[in-house]
Amino acid sequence: MMTKPISVIAGGTHADGLTANSLVIIPDAAYIELISFTHPESHYPPSSPNYDARHRHPFANKESGWVAYAFLGAPGTVPPLSTWLNERLQSVGSAARYAPEAPLGRKRPDGVEIRAEITMPTQWAEKEGACPCRSFVAMSRRASCGCVRVHPDVPTQPASNTKHPNGALGIAHLRLLAPPNAFAALSAELTAITGEAPIENSAREHVWLLDLPGAIVPKWHPRLMLCEPDMSDEAQARFVRTHGAGLFELGYTSMKVVGSGDSTALHYTLPYCYHI
Repeated sequence: MMTKPISVIAGGTHADGLTANSLVIIPDAAYIELISFTHPESHYPPSSPNYDARHRHPFANKESGWVAYAFLGAPGTVPPLSTWLNERLQSVGSAARYAPEAPLGRKRPDGVEIRAEITMPTQWAEKEGACPCRSFVAMSRRASCGCVRVHPDVPTQPASNTKHPNGALGIAHLRLLAPPNAFAALSAELTAITGEAPIENSAREHVWLLDLPGAIVPKWHPRLMLCEPDMSDEAQARFVRTHGAGLFELGYTSMKVVGSGDSTALHYTLPYCYHI
């Protein structure tokens, strides 16, 4: 569990004006996006376009907690990212599919406009999803000039933006929980999406290594972990009963100096519905 605070900076308002975000920027170039609605549904006149858009927003039927996780995509690929993701999923007999790429935008507090393309699972509108595909968005980000860059929307300067009192240096893992009857199918889907077989393959846990944006040889690789729940753990049992399969926990890495100045990596976790 987290025992010390993290640094949070304003991210900006999304193009539709319905949501805004704040960012926790991790030194390894990943970031946590904290999303909230700018106004409650009651703020908008009934039957107005904004009321309807707010009511139908993909996040409107989601509970607080980890909503999604995103991979950095492949901008400008031919065929598009969604096409080859769907081909891979079809090859393993999965019914999950990604929608065609759609534009996404946000204006940062410093005035910089960010444009992106995202491909979302077609089941995204459902409140809960039975597969990890429904729990994340694959993203391909572009700067406002149209040039492809790595996370152009993440202001890593000044350096204080990536320094955290808890010493967080990188994402250690994403832990997905899946009921036993869905485990094998979800593992096949994740293997198809990542294009890699799991490096660890036990009866109740499969693990994939992830790359980091902009890092040719990262100091460590985040791990994507698909696990059957420990039903003796109240939090895990409740999560699976309530949500089915999905993102349960994020882990981060920090360093601690020990002995004669050597350092050792420490891992901490942020479980579902952790309040920052």
